[in-house]
Amino acid sequence: MDFKTGLSYDDVLIIPKKGIVNSRREVDLKTNLTRKIKLNIPLVSANMDTVTETKMAIELARNGGIGIIHQFMPIEEQKAMIEEVKRSQGLIIENPLTIKKNCKLKDLKEKMEEFQKAGLIVLDENKKVLGIVTMRDITLEEDEEKTAEELMTPLKDLIYAKPGITTEEAKEILKKNKIEKLPIIREDGTLFGLITSKDIKIHENISNAALDKKGRLLVGAAVGVKNYHERIKALLEAEVDVIVIDVAHGHSVYTINALKDIKKNYDIEVIAGNIATKEAAEELISYGADALKVGIGPGAACTTRIVTGAGVPQITAIMDVYEAAKKQIPIIADGGIKNSGDIVKAIIAGANTVMMGSMFAGTDEAPGKIIHKNGRLFKMYRGSSSSSMAEARAQRQGIKVRKDISAEGVTGYVPYKGKVSELINQILGGIRSGISYSGNNNLQSVIGQQNFIRMTFSGLKESKPHDIYEL
Repeated sequence: MDFKTGLSYDDVLIIPKKGIVNSRREVDLKTNLTRKIKLNIPLVSANMDTVTETKMAIELARNGGIGIIHQFMPIEEQKAMIEEVKRSQGLIIENPLTIKKNCKLKDLKEKMEEFQKAGLIVLDENKKVLGIVTMRDITLEEDEEKTAEELMTPLKDLIYAKPGITTEEAKEILKKNKIEKLPIIREDGTLFGLITSKDIKIHENISNAALDKKGRLLVGAAVGVKNYHERIKALLEAEVDVIVIDVAHGHSVYTINALKDIKKNYDIEVIAGNIATKEAAEELISYGADALKVGIGPGAACTTRIVTGAGVPQITAIMDVYEAAKKQIPIIADGGIKNSGDIVKAIIAGANTVMMGSMFAGTDEAPGKIIHKNGRLFKMYRGSSSSSMAEARAQRQGIKVRKDISAEGVTGYVPYKGKVSELINQILGGIRSGISYSGNNNLQSVIGQQNFIRMTFSGLKESKPHDIYEL
């Protein structure tokens, strides 16, 4: 039989071309996540429970990418995470945390501690602003029966602004009055939003952040292929930017039905997958997918290819999907990335962005604690179809683990890597260098260039450090 050859990242190298940049800093990394959503860097954190929750999503977006918050939690918890990302940065926080006037001291302290907030706006029964209570109002107070209304700074003594205030005006008011929070109140007394000195500083210091039309951080969320309506409605209320259909085998009837249903009933960008063939791409595109997630079995914690015998090596999968998707919708290369060179290869094969799990799982912002093992630091990492993930999911849902389904993932540890922002900077430096080696000065120009040479095992060995003892 004339078998088709499947190639992965370690099977190819990019053929160098004449460089046209004086410095890799000149290389523009802007790209598309979906038809409508643009990113400043091509990095997406995976929708896995050991990778992306609030902290990871915030840092990815602040650095120009986007995080996809996983679905393995109650609906309200996932919604709250999206809301927290949206509140974390924006010149105006449109849904700041509020409390009722009869809220007692104990509840006040618990809410401030839970949400890590030093101030809460007090509302009456008609949702009109009565005042603001801050940490300094309650620090020395011992009477647990006192209410927010008794402890707050009342509206008559409160410095606030009206809708339409500019950033510079808000900055001047905060500076002049030596305050950190500036409520924005409508003419009828209801709360419009909140501006804080912290958010103004963040906005000034992070110029490359991936933002929505309101100046808030971009964030995505995953949903399953069953019973997703209630979850999607909640996510839309939180103003999520994109939905990812989270399923291992994306070229399937249940994925197609979910995609058609979601696109018909909701005005939201939808990423569909995972897939590995041109035929799958053509079908999902025809049913309205806004981006395609490519990768069957390449992930560090994935055993799909071993358990099922199915899959396509990642470079070949990306190139095949690109044949169907080019000039129509973006591609996300999901899984198998071990270094920045693999990212450049994925882009040149046809991907607009890459989704990474194990690369990000060892950072401070990933969920989970740091583990000390044999004198080294690690963090836990597990595949979404691993047995431990199935047990955790069953425990949350109060059901028994199904014994008729084979696990297609494993649980393990990844080295601790520190802050994700520092890791991102290292990765971006490698991507920029790789693009310069391809003879271009921007990411968009190299997508689908497919300027590869196939290498042997000896070539791979030659590519890595050899014949020395590394310090």
